[in-house]
Amino acid sequence: MKQFYTLLLLVVTITVSAQIPSDYYDNATGTGYTLKTQLKTIITNGHVDHGYTNSLYVAYQTSDNDSYYENDNSVLDMYSENPSATDPYNFAHDTNGGSAPGQACGNYSIESDCYNREHLFPQGFFDSQDPMRGDIHHVVPTDGRVNGFRNNYPFGKVGTNLVSQSNISNPTQNGSKLGNSISPGYTGIVFEPIDEFKGDIARMVLYFAVRYEDNWNDSGWSSHTVANNPLNGTSNQFYETWYVNLLYSWHLQDGVSQREIDRNNAAYAYQGNANPFINHPEYVQSIWASILSVDEFETVDVIKMYPNPSNGNTVTIVSRENLSVEVYDVLGKKIKMQNITSSQNKLNISGLSKGLYLVRFTSATGSTTKKLIKS
Repeated sequence: MKQFYTLLLLVVTITVSAQIPSDYYDNATGTGYTLKTQLKTIITNGHVDHGYTNSLYVAYQTSDNDSYYENDNSVLDMYSENPSATDPYNFAHDTNGGSAPGQACGNYSIESDCYNREHLFPQGFFDSQDPMRGDIHHVVPTDGRVNGFRNNYPFGKVGTNLVSQSNISNPTQNGSKLGNSISPGYTGIVFEPIDEFKGDIARMVLYFAVRYEDNWNDSGWSSHTVANNPLNGTSNQFYETWYVNLLYSWHLQDGVSQREIDRNNAAYAYQGNANPFINHPEYVQSIWASILSVDEFETVDVIKMYPNPSNGNTVTIVSRENLSVEVYDVLGKKIKMQNITSSQNKLNISGLSKGLYLVRFTSATGSTTKKLIKS
């Protein structure tokens, strides 16, 4: 578990040449799978497919630049980033997809050799077809060896039986791991990223379910029954129930960050569409509510804090328990403490300057920490 007092540096907002229009989601008026199809129409219109080209590497300079942790303008790789300490290694951005040491390449031997492009929904399951293959919303820069190690295994919670492969440690150098699933409903091999990026990855994989909801049965796509493929064979639900529940739990545990908002804006500037679950996290529950398992999430962190980011003087805290709330700046200095109850659930942030804060919630049963952006 990352330490709340050593998490990261100040957020630097990425400036992009286009912003998501304020009326972008005006036609998203339904619920359930009706909403899902409405969102598919919205994010398909305007989507310009640049293909699986070197332009992705150029786009990553804006969409996946480390302006949040070390703030060193290296490639922000979710498979090597260490949010609470020094990264085990870094990659320099490559503008042309070349093979210079430390940059992008197609060949690798060990972790840290080079970075390439990871399809969070494996391209082997859609026969490497366009526009899925080059969609920046689910194609991200990652260490080449870890990308190969993850292979086409679904994401999930790993147990104690880790997979052994040559030339790579398991867990990897930032703690991602491959092994037997202990996610309810699935017993195969799964890949588990670190906690910091579970929500990011979940929202990207759920984006894929919306953008390509009716493509799964196109000619050339692998059968949804092949090994490791989490598709359930329908356009509505799209993924198997266990996978939707897993992604939803990660979505709840790791809320939308400023980094995701900036990446979404950069992706919109690059290819003309957005990930709705970053702009409207509530859409996940609205779409898949009919299959979400209540029992499975009894132990999931149920503390909610909104709006976040916030440009006002208060944020609302929702919890089943009374809470002691402590607010820390990014250097670990405690700057505020307040008690929250069901009847007094507004956290006063009027005295906070714009920036990133860490909010620690403590109840009679435990504690957890969330990120808060004052914009």
